[in-house]
Amino acid sequence: MRTRSGPRAAVAALAAALALGVAGCVPPDEPATPPPSDGGNAVEQLSELTVATAGSMKGYSRDRFPHWRDTGKNCDVRDSILQRDGKDVKLSGCNVVGGRWESVYDGRSFSDPSDVDIDHMVPLANAWRSGADEWDNAKRGDFANDTTRPQLFAVSASSNRAKGDQDPSQWKPANRSYWCKYAQDWVTVKHYWRLTVTSAEKSALTDMLEGC
Repeated sequence: MRTRSGPRAAVAALAAALALGVAGCVPPDEPATPPPSDGGNAVEQLSELTVATAGSMKGYSRDRFPHWRDTGKNCDVRDSILQRDGKDVKLSGCNVVGGRWESVYDGRSFSDPSDVDIDHMVPLANAWRSGADEWDNAKRGDFANDTTRPQLFAVSASSNRAKGDQDPSQWKPANRSYWCKYAQDWVTVKHYWRLTVTSAEKSALTDMLEGC
């Protein structure tokens, strides 16, 4: 069989590539979805994290991590995560006013966005003790509003507040089937932001990743 070559083939290849690019595009105003984590990659990333004792809380304040950033008229990053993680979401402009959410931490379901918290996978205070105390407020704001890594999730208020600023050696989701994903996401965030882990934290993460 003869194969096409020359200008016509080049044009056809270019058209195909452009079609694929268009098909994979995400509208700029669509909330970003964190990429799926890979268990094997998380084990490798965990081995690359610096193990250190937890730092001091001296000087810490949530105000040192400016959030939530505006994402439109009368809405912010919180609305973006509610829209991304919810189903049948109702909007007023870009402000989320209704929908359905299931908390991955404990399996509880909600229909009122005011009953849902946006959890930082790696809590702000934990980040402070892990190296973020040396950042400036602009970088801490990038961390607190990070929608690219698996750092922000819509969860039940009760689970978010039970977690507080604890690491996986101190708190794990009640939903055991989520432990693998939880550990992967925790490692992904700490690895990207070059935050440290304690020895107990690393041990707990290792155990959780073995269940993947």
